[in-house]
Amino acid sequence: MAVEELQSIIKRCQILEEHDFKEEDFGLFQLAGQKCIEEGHIDQLLEIIQNEKNKAIIKNMGWNLVGPVVRYLLWNDTDNSKRKYYFVTLDLLVKLCNPKELLLGLLELVEEPSGKQISQIILLLLQPLQTVIQKLANNKAYSVGLALSTLWNQLSLLPVPYSKEQIQTDDYGLCQCCKALTEFTKPFVEEVIDGKENKESKKLKDELLKFCFKSLKYPLLTAQFLEQSEEADNDPLKCFASEIIGFLSAIGHSFPKIIFNHGRKKKIWNYLEFEEEEDKQLADAMASLAYLVFVQGISIDQLPMVLSPSYLLQFNMGHIEVFLQRTEESVFSKGLELLENGLLRVEDNSLLYQYLEIKSFLTVPQGLVKIMTLCPIETLRKKSLAMLQLYINKLDLQGKYTLFRCLLNTSNHSGVEAFIIQNIKNQIDLSFKKTPNKWFTGPQLISLLDLVLYLPEGAETDLLQNSDRIMASLNLLRYLVIKDNENDNQTGLWTDLGKIENNFLKPLHTGLNMSKAHYEAEIKNSQENNQVVPKCKDLCSVTVSGQEIPNMPPEMQLKVLHSALFTFDLIESVLARVEELIEIKIKSTSEENVGIK
Repeated sequence: MAVEELQSIIKRCQILEEHDFKEEDFGLFQLAGQKCIEEGHIDQLLEIIQNEKNKAIIKNMGWNLVGPVVRYLLWNDTDNSKRKYYFVTLDLLVKLCNPKELLLGLLELVEEPSGKQISQIILLLLQPLQTVIQKLANNKAYSVGLALSTLWNQLSLLPVPYSKEQIQTDDYGLCQCCKALTEFTKPFVEEVIDGKENKESKKLKDELLKFCFKSLKYPLLTAQFLEQSEEADNDPLKCFASEIIGFLSAIGHSFPKIIFNHGRKKKIWNYLEFEEEEDKQLADAMASLAYLVFVQGISIDQLPMVLSPSYLLQFNMGHIEVFLQRTEESVFSKGLELLENGLLRVEDNSLLYQYLEIKSFLTVPQGLVKIMTLCPIETLRKKSLAMLQLYINKLDLQGKYTLFRCLLNTSNHSGVEAFIIQNIKNQIDLSFKKTPNKWFTGPQLISLLDLVLYLPEGAETDLLQNSDRIMASLNLLRYLVIKDNENDNQTGLWTDLGKIENNFLKPLHTGLNMSKAHYEAEIKNSQENNQVVPKCKDLCSVTVSGQEIPNMPPEMQLKVLHSALFTFDLIESVLARVEELIEIKIKSTSEENVGIK
C-alpha cells in the first residue's frame, strides 16, 4: 500500500518542473516514503530512488527520507538481510539530494541521540557529512564550522575513558569517534594547505583552528594516556592528540608560535578576537597543549633548542596554575606532571627570587598546598608534597625566604607550616655549614622567626589543632639554642630571646596548663559517668579537614582525650628541654664572660 502511494505521488510530480513542486507534495512524499521504510519495502524504495526519471524529485524531496533510513540503521542492527539496502539507499540520497538541505538534516540527526547512541550515529554519519560538505559550492567554511561544532557538542556529552581497560573497551565509542573525526577533518585541512589564500580560505582556517582548540579542551584536557612507551601507537587518545597538533601546524599555526604567544599583551598571531571571546576555553586548551608537548613529548622536536630551563618553567607556570585550579583528579594530576617536568630541568638554587614577582610562581605552590591538605587520594597528596619540596630546592636563597614567608601566612594548616619550618631549619643549618647568608641569619632570620615562634591566639590557641606546627617550632628553637652561641649570635636569636619568651614560650606554658587541666577533668567526668557529658562535645570530637565527626562511642571519646593528653605531654617535655638548654647556654656564656674579665 505504501509503495503504491509513493509511486502515485511520484507519477504526479514527474510531469512538474522543479519550481512547481508544492509544500503539500513534499509532505505526502515524506509520509509515503517513511511508510515504505517502516513496512520494510526498502528494496522497492531503492528502485524508485535509482530510477533516472525520478532524479529531480529525489534531489528536492529525498533528503526527507534520510532521517527514517538512519533511524532504522541505528535501532535495527540485527536484521542483516536488509541492512545493505538501507546503506545503499543512504549513499544514494547523499549523492542525489540537495546538499544544503541534506547538511541541515544530517546535523539534526546527529543531535538526536543520547548515551551510547551518540557515538553510533556520529560514526554512521561522518562519511555522509563529509561528502555533502564537499559538494557545497558556497559557504563551505561556515558549513565545516557548523558540522565540527555540532559533532563536538555531542561528543562532549560522552565520558572520557580513564583507565587502560576503559580505553581498550571504549564502551561509549569516544575513542572510535576521535579517530573517525580526524579522518573527517583531513580533507578540509588539506584544502587549506593546497588552496589559495583568500577570504573563504581564511574562514575555513579559523573554523579548523577553533575545532583544534575545542579538542584540546575536550577530550584531551581530562584524557589519561597509556604509560608504556611501546603502547603509545595503540593509544587512541594520544594518536588523536598528535593529529590535532599536526592540524595546527598544517594550517599555519605551529604550536610554538601559539603557546609562546598566549597571554602576551602584544599578539603575534592574528586571532585576537577568538582569544578574547574564548579566554577561559583557550586557557584550558593552551594548558592541555603544553602538557601534550612537554610531558607526552608530542612534536617536542619543533621547539627551539636554545630555550633555557628557567624560561620554559616560566612559560609553563601559567598552564600549571590552570591545571591546579581544577578539581578533577585527571586534570590537576597533569599540573603536577608538568611542574615536575619543568623543575627537573632547572638546577638547584638557581631560580632567581624575581620569578616570585610573577603571580603564578606564588599561586602554584599555594595550589600544591591545597592538594596536599584537601585531596582524598594519598598518592597525589604525596606527589604534591614532593613537588613543593622540589620547587623550594630550585629557588635561590632570597626566593626560598620569600616563599616561606608567603606559605606561613597563607597555608592555614599546621602540618604544612611544620613542613615549612623544617625547611627553614635546613636552610639555617646550611648557612652554619657553608658561607653564612643574610637571609637565614641575623635580622632577616629574626623577622622570619617572628612568624614561626608565636601562638596565633596566645594562650588560648588550640594546641591540639596546632600541635604539628608547635612541635616543629620547638625543635627549631632547640636547634638554634644548641647551634648558636650567645657570644656569636649569628642567627640573632639571643637578641630576640625576650620577645620569643613573651610571644611563644610563656603563652605555651599557660596554654598547656589550661588544656591539660581541661582534658583531665573531662577524662575524670567520662570515667565517672561512663560517658562524656554534653558540654564537652567540642573537646572530644574528631575533626577531619575542618569537618567535625560527632557521635563517637564513650570508649572512643576516652581514647581521643587520652591521645590529646599524650600530645600535650610530648609538647611539654620538648618545651622543658628547650628552656633547660637556654638556661645552660646563658649560664655558660656568663661564666665565660666572667673568666675573660
